[in-house]
Amino acid sequence: MLLSRVANDVYWLARYAERAENTARILDVASRLAALPSNYGGTTNEWESAMIATGGEYLFRERYDEASRRNVIQFLAFDPDNPSSIYSCLAVARRSARAVRTAITREMWEAINDAWLDLRRYNNESLSPRQLTEFLDGVKSACLKFDGSAFRTMLRTDAHAFFRLGTYIERGDATARILDVKYHVLLPETDPVGGGLDYFQWSSILRGASALGAYQWVFRDALRPWRVAELLTLRKELPRSIANCAKFTLDFLDDLANDYGRQGPAQRAARAYHARLANSSVDDVYREGLHEFLQRAIRENNALSETIEAQYLR
Repeated sequence: MLLSRVANDVYWLARYAERAENTARILDVASRLAALPSNYGGTTNEWESAMIATGGEYLFRERYDEASRRNVIQFLAFDPDNPSSIYSCLAVARRSARAVRTAITREMWEAINDAWLDLRRYNNESLSPRQLTEFLDGVKSACLKFDGSAFRTMLRTDAHAFFRLGTYIERGDATARILDVKYHVLLPETDPVGGGLDYFQWSSILRGASALGAYQWVFRDALRPWRVAELLTLRKELPRSIANCAKFTLDFLDDLANDYGRQGPAQRAARAYHARLANSSVDDVYREGLHEFLQRAIRENNALSETIEAQYLR
């Protein structure tokens, strides 16, 4: 059985590594949308949308005058005072990994250490559009390597369960945030749903979630907003969907309950959250309102995280 301190470090190691990847994905979406031809560009500020998607709007407003390309990239990628920037996430993940070297594998440590060292080769002052793409692809690849190392090399003990809990809690939150911002911020009021701008925005969101190919495989149809929402929220086939993240969160909490010999508030909360998603349809989502559905998912996911921390990590 892990000490709570070690379990806490493993859990947050996974969360911060996942958050670094998710922030890179959100910046990649913004970069793709900002690069659209002027006849598709509309009147939106894609960089502001990226900043809002990470939940850092209030901190950003305190530190920067406008949501320009330079300011948002600095805030989300390199700002050490933003706890959710890629820089901060990889720094915390590396410190956590160093603190629990005996609970993780050599391959995991090397992957997160290499990600940190690669990050320090870049800075916002000299980042061209091509270099931004290279940088973001590097962050995503490094985090995927780290996640793959964990999957292939960690013993299936309680340390692995806490690591995966952190991954799926963070991933479910990120999927809900990026989808919510698309629905409410990116499409200007003057542009029609289903128009050219709408299509490019939805396809960019799917690319950011590595889900464009999955959409075509599942639906075999042109992009439809309600189907994109269904894929990212309720389809358990998609690894990054909210429903799939809730399912695996429950599975790993059940593993911990079996290891430790008792259920608790975290298992009950996870079961209720998963059941609500499993019993929902896309019609239910739109009947409630996509924004309201996603905001409720974010609140329930955050509440579940707090329950896990209270039960196991404090």
